[in-house]
Amino acid sequence: MYKEKVEVPRATLDFFKYEEDGLTCYEFNATKCSPPEPMVNAISGLQMLKSENDRLVGIFFHEPAPLYDRIGSDYAHEATELENGNFKIVFKLA
Repeated sequence: MYKEKVEVPRATLDFFKYEEDGLTCYEFNATKCSPPEPMVNAISGLQMLKSENDRLVGIFFHEPAPLYDRIGSDYAHEATELENGNFKIVFKLA
């Protein structure tokens, strides 16, 4: 799968865009960051979601419960623990 690097305003990590199952996905990896960088980048990435077919995929070193509180009911999310202990969180517009 081809992933295109994209510019995300106010982000400090690399973001990549790709198509999967008819969805446009924006992805970033925050596993090597310290707080508050994962939250800052997630909030920046959430601004990329413009339609019901857009997703933000974040890879985190733990499940980001404080982020869930911060984004409230504007976004839905699905968390999956990966084999290596990291978490893949997929966000979409609620």
